Amino acid sequence: MKYVLVTGGVVSGLGKGVTASSIGLLLIACGLRVTSIKIDPYLNTDAGTMSPFEHGEVFVLDDGGEVDLDLGNYERFLDVKLTRDNNITTGKIYQSVLEKERKGDYLGKTVQVVPHITDAIQEWIERVAKIPVDGQEGPADVCVIELGGTIGDIESMPFIEALVQFSYRVGPGNFCLIHVSLVPVLNVVGEQKTKPTQHSVRGLRGMGLTPNILACRSTKALDENVKGKLAQFCHVPAENIVTLYDVPNIWHIPLLLRNQKAHEAILKELNLLGVAREPALKEWTVRTKLYDTLQKPVRIAMVGKYTGLSDAYLSVLKALLHASVACHRKLVVDWVAAGELEDITAKEAPDVSKAAWDLLKGADGVLVPGGFGDRGVQGKILAAKYARENNVPYLGICLGMQIAVIEFARSVLGLHDADSTEFNAETTNPCVIFMPEGSKTHMGGTMRLGSRRTHFNVPDCISAKLYGNVGFVDERHRHRYEVNPNMISQLENAGLSFVGKDETGQRMEIIELPSHPYFVGVQFHPEFKSRPGKPSALFLGLIAAACKNLEPFLHDNGHVRKSVTNGMSNGHSMVKTHINGGTIKSSNGPVHGVYSNGNGHSNGNGHGHSNGNGVHFEGSC
Repeated sequence: MKYVLVTGGVVSGLGKGVTASSIGLLLIACGLRVTSIKIDPYLNTDAGTMSPFEHGEVFVLDDGGEVDLDLGNYERFLDVKLTRDNNITTGKIYQSVLEKERKGDYLGKTVQVVPHITDAIQEWIERVAKIPVDGQEGPADVCVIELGGTIGDIESMPFIEALVQFSYRVGPGNFCLIHVSLVPVLNVVGEQKTKPTQHSVRGLRGMGLTPNILACRSTKALDENVKGKLAQFCHVPAENIVTLYDVPNIWHIPLLLRNQKAHEAILKELNLLGVAREPALKEWTVRTKLYDTLQKPVRIAMVGKYTGLSDAYLSVLKALLHASVACHRKLVVDWVAAGELEDITAKEAPDVSKAAWDLLKGADGVLVPGGFGDRGVQGKILAAKYARENNVPYLGICLGMQIAVIEFARSVLGLHDADSTEFNAETTNPCVIFMPEGSKTHMGGTMRLGSRRTHFNVPDCISAKLYGNVGFVDERHRHRYEVNPNMISQLENAGLSFVGKDETGQRMEIIELPSHPYFVGVQFHPEFKSRPGKPSALFLGLIAAACKNLEPFLHDNGHVRKSVTNGMSNGHSMVKTHINGGTIKSSNGPVHGVYSNGNGHSNGNGHGHSNGNGVHFEGSC
């Protein structure tokens, strides 16, 4: 087994996740099998109980693992299915060591960080690296490991020590360290400054790790004299120094690395030059160029609770992007804070309310994503009502589906107090109820999680056609509440169709309004399985319906036809966020990007500002 370790220095948010994903894609293009591991030094056992504002979205895997959003990056770029163990946290490591200690596995020894914690980390890496994630048998050829945080962080120290030991353990030719660092350009002098990277590498070397390759983040390609200085002071060959400079969209990054021969440097360090081929990235290149040339827009109103941080809906944004590119449309996401649609906002801040409603009414489609808590729920209900009554394409995901059911019960059935018991435990018409197997005392890992099967019981429905007229589909779930089975017949008699159910037939998975051009709600999260070249069927349906071009996709069983669409854009998906009536985000770059070449603030999570002429690199794919 060969290992590639990606570390970061100087500042956080440089895009180690995208770098690791792009390296993995490049190695796959060279004919190698690749798996990935993300190390998060926080004490949480997993990301399941973390607020989206704190850490971005919680990405859910097939096995029900609630993990860091970077594993979503890996899955999208590498087209693999990872496991919960591919995300290592300090909490997991300490928990496993303490469980052994309680059982007496250490034979009375004093349990310490070295060697017990560091050994546990190494054993975890070796074990997980052997798990096949690409559908083939046997272990992969290369494992790409990303160490979260920044070199020098206190919480990373045990992992650094473990990786130092691990590099000696696997030996030369089996371990390659890529250090992602910042080479800033000071406006005052206008030159690229190498000192931050020098200090970062010095700190790394002081801990026992020597970088084989430097991946330097900068606004433009490194000058030759800058490369020479870095090579001299960081003890890295000049040919092993690559620049991750600003590009129009993140799909350029693997191409950027290929053009700078990064794969040759990695293969040389891993003694794989004679095994690997030249990278085959033709399909990726074609898709990237298409993205750069699109012009005709499609506007989607994202009505959510966490609109101040696009990381909270990262996979949804990527799924929209994948579908838009497949439909040859430039994605424009208008962020609508759900609370601003509510009546109380109209009374207290009419200008803010009007701006939010103008965004909603100007959209070609409406998407209400998942979420927890009652804040903004009434606004989401109003958004669903607007889409239903005005024949605007609508996709509701998880809570977005439950919202649609509540709105239908209130407006069509006349059950004005219809609600979810999550928001109103005393409602006399509980459309959405707590699942009986759930826990109300423990939060972490107690939801209905992971891949579950949905059977189509209405074969002629839109959803089944988009999925290719299959009898069932497996999608990933993350929820505690479900549509009340006791109200299904009442809702169906009024015209709401539950076209997809679980294997028992008691749990509702997909709703549709047959009389509507595209009104779909799903209890699962289809965004987690969307890929750049394989867009999610339901997101593809939303975009196609928003472009008033759904019919050809239904006739083609959900497959994309080149003749269906016409080209558009310069590939830079415009994202605008409106909060409290004002625009706080405006970027003409990819939706939430690792790279976004906008003129305003970046994604609102404090990781810096975009520079107006290139990509802001934030760690998403």
